[in-house]
Amino acid sequence: MEEIVRVKKRKKKKRKVWKWIVIPIVIFLIILAIFLAYTYQQVTNTAKEIYEPIEDREASDKRDDGHVEIEKSLPFSVLILGVDERENDAGRSDTMIVMTVNPTLGSSKMVSIPRDTYTEIVGKGMKDKINHSYAFGGVRMAMETTEELLDIPIDYVVQVNMESFQEIVDAVGGIEVNNGFPFESEGYHFPKGSIGLNGKEALAFVRMRYEDPDGDFGRQNRQKQVIQAIISEGISLNSVLKLNAILEAVGDNVRTNMTYAEIRDVQANYRSAAGQIEQLYFESGTSSRIDGIWYYLMDEQELETISDELKEHLNLEEEAGIKPASFNRSAKIYFNKK
Repeated sequence: MEEIVRVKKRKKKKRKVWKWIVIPIVIFLIILAIFLAYTYQQVTNTAKEIYEPIEDREASDKRDDGHVEIEKSLPFSVLILGVDERENDAGRSDTMIVMTVNPTLGSSKMVSIPRDTYTEIVGKGMKDKINHSYAFGGVRMAMETTEELLDIPIDYVVQVNMESFQEIVDAVGGIEVNNGFPFESEGYHFPKGSIGLNGKEALAFVRMRYEDPDGDFGRQNRQKQVIQAIISEGISLNSVLKLNAILEAVGDNVRTNMTYAEIRDVQANYRSAAGQIEQLYFESGTSSRIDGIWYYLMDEQELETISDELKEHLNLEEEAGIKPASFNRSAKIYFNKK
């Protein structure tokens, strides 16, 4: 009889133990399900908020099938426009960076286009500084002018408000960059070497121009470093905890012609490529005054070599059935692998 009582007590004790184990797990799963549903809704809302289709833009004639199919995990290109927005003014594309992403190779390539580059402004019938294309015809003219210059399709555009992108840096928890030389800008001191930056510091870091021995080229390289660092932080698992802040900052400061479905496919299938970015550089051109205005004149050989590199990375040479062009060392293109 006593043995039966002891057995019943043990069973009751076990049931209590299991209750205290199972109940927290169930509560955790319920909270997780609510969080996932909430974040899904937040992500879709942000994707809809930043989506802006390019009106009257036809499929690119630089690609055989016109439009890249992201759902098939094919290489694509994106033009990153850092826009200096002003009151009562269309603004200028202060930053123009082209990025190609190849999921098969697990790599991306990034090149800055000097904003003073003298080139044909597509749709305007004239030559001018490439960053004026945005002022003349918005995102569409900037995309088409960049396509013509590099002779590659520009599949997508990401437009960032440079005045407010510091919010994005703060949202990902700050970034780390490698500074080539010490300098001061907007009240901040930036020592040489690896440094951490918050949003305001990052903005001052990329704005500095006149103290840089490389002038605007040095500024472009700092811009690419900051963008690469934001991408690296953005795809890290730690950023899940900062999701709301990131989504709010992106919703306020970013616009793109990439749909939610395409963003979802890129996040799922292109993450490894976004983590390995190779930097390409335009640096062999010359500055010249034309009709009293300073322009940057591209070195034609360097331009052709970089164009070929981007085409090969986009698999366009294979698409056309052409053997990829050999890499031309004389063009002085350098890579900075992360």
